Amino acid sequence: MGTELLAPLDLAFWHLESDAHPMHLGALAVFSPAPGPGHGAGADGVLELLGARAAAIPRLRMRVRDVLLPVGGAAWFVDKDFDVRRHVERVRLAGAESGDEGGAFMAAATRLAGELMERPLERGLPPWQMYVIGGSGGGPFAVLVKLHHALADGMRAVAIGAGIFDEIASATGRPHGGAPVRRARAVPPRSWMPGPRQVAGLALGRIEDLGRAFGVGASMVRASRLDPRGAPALTASSSGTRRLATADLDLDAVRRVRRVAGGTTNDVLLAVVAGALRRWMRERGESLPEEDPRALVPVSRRRPGQAAATGNRLSGYLLGLPVREPDPWRRLHGVRAAMDRNKAAGPLKGAGAVAVLADQLPLLAHRFGAPLAGNAARMLFDVLVTSVPLPRSELSLGGCPLRAVYPMAPLARGQSLAVALSTYGGRVRVGLVADGKALPDLDRLARCADEEVAELLALLPRE
Repeated sequence: MGTELLAPLDLAFWHLESDAHPMHLGALAVFSPAPGPGHGAGADGVLELLGARAAAIPRLRMRVRDVLLPVGGAAWFVDKDFDVRRHVERVRLAGAESGDEGGAFMAAATRLAGELMERPLERGLPPWQMYVIGGSGGGPFAVLVKLHHALADGMRAVAIGAGIFDEIASATGRPHGGAPVRRARAVPPRSWMPGPRQVAGLALGRIEDLGRAFGVGASMVRASRLDPRGAPALTASSSGTRRLATADLDLDAVRRVRRVAGGTTNDVLLAVVAGALRRWMRERGESLPEEDPRALVPVSRRRPGQAAATGNRLSGYLLGLPVREPDPWRRLHGVRAAMDRNKAAGPLKGAGAVAVLADQLPLLAHRFGAPLAGNAARMLFDVLVTSVPLPRSELSLGGCPLRAVYPMAPLARGQSLAVALSTYGGRVRVGLVADGKALPDLDRLARCADEEVAELLALLPRE
């Protein structure tokens, strides 16, 4: 028996996937060697530890299967043949040997991670994969985590992924080594028969939901562009290839800009993305687009303390990235004003709230309509820009300190670039995922983000 039906949005993500458009989230976690001789595992030693801890997370032992009822639905089932060795793999990097602490390791690791992000997850297995990436010596190593979007939104992905770290594993009693792990037990779904008052409440709630969905749908029609006139690289046809680049921004500098400009840290980061795109387009010798590119900015609808197993809880805002504006300070104020308008309207209104429509569609519509909906994404937005919250405390794996973690978002059909940001260790870590043929110079775009922060900082009044 299925332990849990896929929520409508989870089901939509499951059916949106194709070979050229895998729908998994990712994160590249970079670790330093454990301090002192013999105090940690290193790349060669963490494989067994990683597998044991991942296997102890019940959600990672479940796979998706179709169900007869409700028609068109699917459910999470415990995989009775679960073998963690199918999901955790060691990948060696030639040239990334012991003592390589510099840029050579990161360049090799991000290049490989981009190639690994191209591969769809096997749908007949629990939809996740982890790769331990590094040389054979005692230098730095990385762990690439891939989780299907049906399995997790950004916040739930962090909650699941955190279970592999020493600090969280110790607190939850999860394995510290390769000891056998008991199989997770299936929990049958509860049956609930509502009374008359509950029925009336559900009916009123349903009417409100339908009214909200109608409003979102109307906003989408008004916002749709039949002939988007964006940057050529952002409107290129998909090649199915993936390239990854990373950037590290000074969090203190970003906060100093925010204190002067007002708004939020996220407003500053969105303006940095806009400025970086402008710099990158001009350095490529491209004319600026006739219309500013639109960003879809996901917004979590998950409430504090809400159970992690309640499915994806997402909405979003549409934001024009003012790449045509030459003044960095005006770009920032323009982004802040637009985000203030979005927040005033709320995350359940406007064309950016397209994800909330999933709850109102019949389950069968997701199975057959997902490809059409995916193709329509290009009419609404050009680039995804998302912020992923991370734990503030310092983390480690097998005694090896976590040095940085770069989140990665999937590319929808018709999209060439996705930008994900997170904060850890006093830095804003930026993960850029792009179509490999459309954006072969993605590393340059990453450098432009750092340059944009430096220019904003230079424009601040002297203290």
